[in-house]
Amino acid sequence: MADKEATVYIVDVGKSMGKHRHGRAKTDLEWGMEYVWDKITTTVATGRKTATVGVVGLRTDGTENELQADDSFEHISVIQNIGQVLMPDIRKLREVLKPSSTDAGDAVSSIVLAIQMISSYTKRLKYKRKIVLVTNAEGLMNNDGIDEIAKKIKEDGIELVILGVDFDDPEYGVKEEDKDSQKAYNETLLRALVEDCEGVFGTLEQAIEELDIPRIKVIKSNPSFKGFLQLGDAEEYSTAFRIPVERYYKTYVAKAPPASQFALRSDTSTGFESAESSATVAPQPNAQEGQESTLTTVRSLRTYQITDESAPGGKVDVERDDLAKGYEYGRTAVHISETDENITVLETFAALELIGFVQSDKYDRYMHISNVNVIIAQRTNDKAILALSSFIHALFELDCYAVARLVVKENKAPLVVLLAPSIEPDYECLHEVQLPFAEDVRTYRFPPLDKVITVSGKVITEHRNLPNDALLDAMSEYVDSMELVDVDENGEPVETLPIDDSYSALVHRLDSAIRYRAVHPQGPVPPPSDILTRFSLPPENLVKKGEKYLENLIAAAEVKKVPPKAKGRKRTRETEKPLSGLDVDELLHQEKRVKISPNNAIPEFKQTLSHADDLNTVKDAVNQMVVIIQDQIRHSLGDANYDRAIEGLSTMRDELIAYEWPKLYNDFLQQLKEDILQEKLGGDRRELWWLIRRTKVGLIDKTMSDQSEISEEEARKFMSAK
Repeated sequence: MADKEATVYIVDVGKSMGKHRHGRAKTDLEWGMEYVWDKITTTVATGRKTATVGVVGLRTDGTENELQADDSFEHISVIQNIGQVLMPDIRKLREVLKPSSTDAGDAVSSIVLAIQMISSYTKRLKYKRKIVLVTNAEGLMNNDGIDEIAKKIKEDGIELVILGVDFDDPEYGVKEEDKDSQKAYNETLLRALVEDCEGVFGTLEQAIEELDIPRIKVIKSNPSFKGFLQLGDAEEYSTAFRIPVERYYKTYVAKAPPASQFALRSDTSTGFESAESSATVAPQPNAQEGQESTLTTVRSLRTYQITDESAPGGKVDVERDDLAKGYEYGRTAVHISETDENITVLETFAALELIGFVQSDKYDRYMHISNVNVIIAQRTNDKAILALSSFIHALFELDCYAVARLVVKENKAPLVVLLAPSIEPDYECLHEVQLPFAEDVRTYRFPPLDKVITVSGKVITEHRNLPNDALLDAMSEYVDSMELVDVDENGEPVETLPIDDSYSALVHRLDSAIRYRAVHPQGPVPPPSDILTRFSLPPENLVKKGEKYLENLIAAAEVKKVPPKAKGRKRTRETEKPLSGLDVDELLHQEKRVKISPNNAIPEFKQTLSHADDLNTVKDAVNQMVVIIQDQIRHSLGDANYDRAIEGLSTMRDELIAYEWPKLYNDFLQQLKEDILQEKLGGDRRELWWLIRRTKVGLIDKTMSDQSEISEEEARKFMSAK
């Protein structure tokens, strides 16, 4: 369970904080609020009610606090009382935290007020207490009783952090020239206060720069298993042993925030989407009273369908209770009744049982199929700690791993796991990973990379598909030139790209973008920080170093530029030519076809497209086919011409996919559907639309043609809608 937190941010909003200094495009307040907003939105993103925040305004125009009877606390206002902060609170803070018209207000008194707020809220309960002051340290400050203030901060266990605009920091390399004497005095006063209470004092520039470094989430994990590590049956044999152990996560995948939790409301009056939607929505929980939210939470709605050729669309909805349970076995769904399933359920008991040992050099690391877990002895059991330590050292000295059967909970499926010893100066444990069963292993055979074996069994080592010696040498030199390990002055290897400095760009980029958008609803999101993108490209010095080797590699591999794909050209098949290779149309002095006959529409349409030189010819041929198909439908006696119309649609669809002009077909089909449903083609032709859906000659989506603007979901909805 996460610790309770109470943090008070003191923001200096004095008149002087609204100035631009030292060539910065932002005012001192805007610059300081970058740090404050980052910390507040990070707290809001956790969603924890125990992570509470309060905000105090320093040097405000008015005075609003519980100690305002004392003159020392003038021009200090409590903007946000300590409590959970939600999005409406962020919007309110964004409107209030603006430069005031005065520079009166004591920063030391604001710290005293923050101490009072934390003491009143947390009482004597266990909390992480913190005060953060962001100021430019201009104006007058009262140093009376500052020693007592520092003593109170230490007694209450409060962490004091003071960040100053243009504060001097020799270690970081920041020093403000021609500093005002009053500011220099105030800076010295605040530094002494922080040092007395063992807090953090720094310049704002360093704090802003460190915001780009992603923060690693440290969690207190709960044990996923509590039981015994045992060898043999301890209930029957006295020689068996049992060690009480606990299992925790060592590594776990950090997932990016999902995009499906909230969506824009499609109907702001009711808060519900149309009946064709695959999800239902509920009003946003954090909307303020009297303020209508544009967001809705998304709840999944599952529907089950089975194939039925006689039904519209080829599928019919069924209830979940009518379905039988099945399990995947490879690509096969295996049905099993409830009675049979109860018989096949393996009765298991929670335990970690040793079943064997393997030498470490005989084990391949690619056999891991899970995250790594940690096995430690029961925390309060000294006997168990000593016993497990002996077992760990035995594995380490024999250079081997243990194989065990793990059942996490009663009647859960057993797992086969590998236990590896880990010994640190102040920590010992077993690392545990899951091993695959026989059904989890897939064996594939690939042809060798250094030789070609013919059908007759002859081995060929020189072939056009095999690299020659020159290519291998060129590749080897290029790989050596791109070596990422550098050497220091003593010739010792130095890691240029340490793994500790690599972060998940997806997780941290989305997290920072969401936090920025929470504070800035408008405008573009800033680009990702350099620390997230540093591994996306190789270092420039290595690229420059390997340029000549890359040129040699290109020459040895005979790399040639592939011509761009010809748009609008048919690539799936060539125009059929006679065996003689003669141009029959040229010999018979026939001109290219410009008119398609309704009596022989499909062959003539294909022939016209095969001789098309430009898009206008293709469009003309399509328009002629459109008129022919519409006439066939309009003059059809019942369903007499429906098959001919379907065949014409299918031909148009295939040809325009091949010629990469799907828009012509999609536009026609969308218009055809509208004409059919509005009975513009000789009466009620809804049966034809049902045939079109059944024969699946729908819109051309992106999966069929790269040139299509229709997504697969849009094409499916178009065909399923009535």
